[in-house]
Amino acid sequence: MLHFQHSSVINASPEVVWKFHERSDILQLLTPPWQPMRVVRREGGLEVGAITEFKLFLGPVPLTWLARHTECEKYRLFTDTQISGPFESWIHRHRFELENGKTKLTDDISYVMPGGDAVEFIGGWLVQAQLEAMFRYRHFVTKRECE
Repeated sequence: MLHFQHSSVINASPEVVWKFHERSDILQLLTPPWQPMRVVRREGGLEVGAITEFKLFLGPVPLTWLARHTECEKYRLFTDTQISGPFESWIHRHRFELENGKTKLTDDISYVMPGGDAVEFIGGWLVQAQLEAMFRYRHFVTKRECE
C-alpha cells in the first residue's frame, strides 16, 4: 500500500473550511484545469453513505470513479473510499484540525495501484507527483476561497 499526505494551514476556522467542502460544486472548484473531470452524480454531501461518481479522462480514455463516504465527524474529518475506479483500493481521509485559531487541513491517502508490486514500483512516483500537484492546487483554491 502506498501513502500520500498533503497539509496546509488555512486562516479560517474548521467550520468555515468544512462548509466550503459541503458546496455542491466543490469537485468542479477543486479540480485542476489540467485534469479533465466530469461529475456524474453526487448524493448525500459529506455524510457517511454519501456517493460521488465522476469521470476522469486520461487523454481520450474515460475512467469512471465511484466513491462512498465511510466516515464523517462534522468539522473534524470525512473519508471517502473508492468503490470502483482506477485503483485496487483508495482511501482518502480529509482532516480539519484547529491550530491557533486557524485550520490545519490534511489530505491523507492510502492506495494500491492495479497490476501489483512491479507497477507500483515503476508508476508509484508518477502517481505521487500527480497527487502532489493536484493537492497543492486544491489547497491553494481552498485558501483563496476560505480566507
